[in-house]
Amino acid sequence: MASIQGFSVKNFGPLKNISMGKLWNTQNAEALTPLTAVIGKNGVGKSTLFDVFGFLSDCLKYGVEESCDMNGRGGFEKLRSQGSTEPIEFQIYYKQETNARPITYELAIDLDKELRPYIKYERLRQRRKGEKTGRPFSFLLLIEGKGFVWKGEQGGRLITEDSSTLSFESLLKLLEEDQNEIEGSETESIELSDKRKLGIATLGSLTQHPRISEFRKFIEDWYLSYFTPDAARSLPMAGPQKHLNIHGDNIGNVVQYMEREHKPKFKKILERIANKIPGIEKIDTIKTADGRLLLRFNDKNFEDPFFAQKMSDGTLKVFAYLLLMENPTPPPFICIEEPENGLYHKLLETLAEEFREHATGKKGGSQVFVTTHQPYLVDALKPNEVWILVKGNDGFSRIHRASDNVLLNNLVEEGLPLGGLWYSDYLEV
Repeated sequence: MASIQGFSVKNFGPLKNISMGKLWNTQNAEALTPLTAVIGKNGVGKSTLFDVFGFLSDCLKYGVEESCDMNGRGGFEKLRSQGSTEPIEFQIYYKQETNARPITYELAIDLDKELRPYIKYERLRQRRKGEKTGRPFSFLLLIEGKGFVWKGEQGGRLITEDSSTLSFESLLKLLEEDQNEIEGSETESIELSDKRKLGIATLGSLTQHPRISEFRKFIEDWYLSYFTPDAARSLPMAGPQKHLNIHGDNIGNVVQYMEREHKPKFKKILERIANKIPGIEKIDTIKTADGRLLLRFNDKNFEDPFFAQKMSDGTLKVFAYLLLMENPTPPPFICIEEPENGLYHKLLETLAEEFREHATGKKGGSQVFVTTHQPYLVDALKPNEVWILVKGNDGFSRIHRASDNVLLNNLVEEGLPLGGLWYSDYLEV
């Protein structure tokens, strides 16, 4: 299963310059854990950090200009860190498989002469097979829509300069001067017709670029949860659907799909889920006469079932999250903002354990990334799974890992709960 080892963000709202986990040039750092939680006070930038993944996903689907304006972002100038004139930059360091060579993706977005957002540069790079040190080789490099791409699964050009400062002509000259850096794979120059569209969106649809295709699919398959219980109470038309959508209004359709395609397994799944939701004995669906779908819950204390419209927010949320964890073909990356909202505090430890079990499962679960305000959920986490986001004196966010604090590690090893230590201000330093 693909996983994010680390990432960095520059000039994105309050995230002026932050990094999490391991990057190609910080190999001594610990990679992000399968379950990662970000905590912090109100207004420190947790929602912005969550939106990093939403923004990148939107850029792949819709292009950078439309993505800057959608979902209440307010346009490029509202997104860019206050007072900054530099591009918004992202770097993702990820592995397609556990034993695969890591790949680095770099993206910089700026304003063109007409003050429209466009892609200033975009880059994918990877070390060659057998190499563990040194700069990775670029196999996709675009400067203002023009650049080079290498076909196949091997090969690339070593560019030691900062790609954001190079013109297309400079790249061409470097390539001509150093042809021996090309390793077998065919090289071609490319020029995109629209500098506001990601190169990986176009090239990732071509079979001759498998590494780009895999990375594109990795981002396409991210699941960012904007689950709302009211949406889950809607009455969708009957019809099986394989995956839960971001708002959860097709939860009944997913249950219908699981009932049809994985009936024996789904029966056991529902039994496990029902055992984890207090008072619930059975969960299933029923189709109405006009073709709509009702999700119903059987409470062991009552003869007649309750439908989703009558269930509490917390019950619907727990059911949605657990159903997501039980997906036979889970997304590679799940991002959930404040999963504790509406939940009884004693359910949070169970939920955290479910997240971890899914993320570390032998059958290949999803990497899970959450933001939270709730100490009870943090109590169930390990110091290396928790990152603390704080606001610096300059008004911009800083982030550090809880496990970087030796005293904190010692206190946790002595049996003190991590959430309790956070409540006592041991984490936010």
